[in-house]
Amino acid sequence: MDFAALIPIAGILGGVAIMWICYKVMELRVVGRKAMDEAEREHAEKKRLEARVAILERIVTDRGIQTAEQIEALVTRDALDREAEQAR
Repeated sequence: MDFAALIPIAGILGGVAIMWICYKVMELRVVGRKAMDEAEREHAEKKRLEARVAILERIVTDRGIQTAEQIEALVTRDALDREAEQAR
């Protein structure tokens, strides 16, 4: 059996395999970069939402009664302003 003819075929198949592996590595790098960008965006969004929740928690726990009183005062003031405008 003459194996000399198989040497060029093995070389060609080896080159194709190396090119395919390089392509897959580049493809994984692109996918990884997209995943990192998405994770970064989600992290920023999470931080923003955590800050908003912290503010809301502070409002609810620290000034729950004061907030209700302030809202009532604003409603009363708006009602008085409307009455004053109608009187003019």
